[in-house]
Amino acid sequence: MGGDTEKALYVGAREAAAELGVKLPTLYAYVSRGWIRSESVGGKSRARRYRVEDVRRLKERAEGSRDPGKVAEGALDWGMPVMESRIALISDGRLYYRGRDAVALASRGSIEEVAALIWTGDPANAPDLFGGQSRHRPPRHTLPNLTPFEGFGTLLPPAAADSASYDLRPVSVARTGARILRLMADSAVGDGGAEASVADSLRRGWVPGDPAAAALLGAAMVLCADHELNVSAFTARCVASSGATPYAVVAAGLAALSGVRHGGQVELVEALLGEAERAGSARDALAERLKRGEKIPGFGHSLYPDGDPRGAELLRLTAAAYPRAAAVALAEATAAEAPDLLGERPTVDFGLAVLARALGLPLGSALALFALGRTVGWIGHAIEQYEGGSLIRPRARHVGEPPHELA
Repeated sequence: MGGDTEKALYVGAREAAAELGVKLPTLYAYVSRGWIRSESVGGKSRARRYRVEDVRRLKERAEGSRDPGKVAEGALDWGMPVMESRIALISDGRLYYRGRDAVALASRGSIEEVAALIWTGDPANAPDLFGGQSRHRPPRHTLPNLTPFEGFGTLLPPAAADSASYDLRPVSVARTGARILRLMADSAVGDGGAEASVADSLRRGWVPGDPAAAALLGAAMVLCADHELNVSAFTARCVASSGATPYAVVAAGLAALSGVRHGGQVELVEALLGEAERAGSARDALAERLKRGEKIPGFGHSLYPDGDPRGAELLRLTAAAYPRAAAVALAEATAAEAPDLLGERPTVDFGLAVLARALGLPLGSALALFALGRTVGWIGHAIEQYEGGSLIRPRARHVGEPPHELA
């Protein structure tokens, strides 16, 4: 990461204290309490530098105590936390599911085990949730040329006739979530096989000649399982708060995920990689987009100033499994140019697009993988919302015409 970007991420002690309106001893107290992260500036100096993001958030919190309405408004756009959740934690550049590092889980746990962890707190419950339930062959798509992701939208409405889904107790919702996840996975490939895991169902349908691909597909879903209150998770919680069934929750999550500012970023990355391949130069493809004033998808994440660990892990796993793949070489060339041109590192969207290229997956499969993984998180948020029992119903600040008498 370039020097200017580093400076933008950190400030000195006096600058941080001035921004907060406090004396230096108070700043040091904030650091000792874990409210602000700091690190040595390096070399022989004993000075330390302080995270701009932490200083900003602490300042917003202080201002919020004076103007709660202002904070409530700002919280809807990368602002202060507004809901409690036990599922995901983003801290110090890492992502955790119920206290377990998501990157470590991607290499060691199946999506079924991670689902059981998120839904019940114990991965050992996976066999009970996913085993012993009848498997239904998904209906064939009635509309032509649907991608796997688009097929999910046609699958869920008729499947919502599942009468057991109206039982909103936590264990029952978890079992319904397992049925939904299996149904979606089987739909993505036509029929995944009666005894196959979710990852192996996808592998059999998409890359039947490559048994090793199942581990990579599983890791991708695990890394996508949850990510705090992103727009689709918040949407899922809103729908769950109304008392709608898990099928409606997942359908709503899919609708939010499809947007180009959320999961739709994956498809924009796929287009970018296609441009780089045709140009024969990743740097030229990036530079041309910058010249046109276009955004570069797949790089930089506000919650990970030092790089998205999910994207880095997906690229690492893909390169390790397919070191000679042309897609890996293209991805490495593109990722190598981005820090210099953009000052940013690859996101999970970039990793998913590269994985799909390396495996030769069908069109739309990368976004389908994202949706399958994130379904686990949506069900987890639904369980929390059902348990809490509250209706999410914020107020709007009216800025239109004031009341007036009709003539």
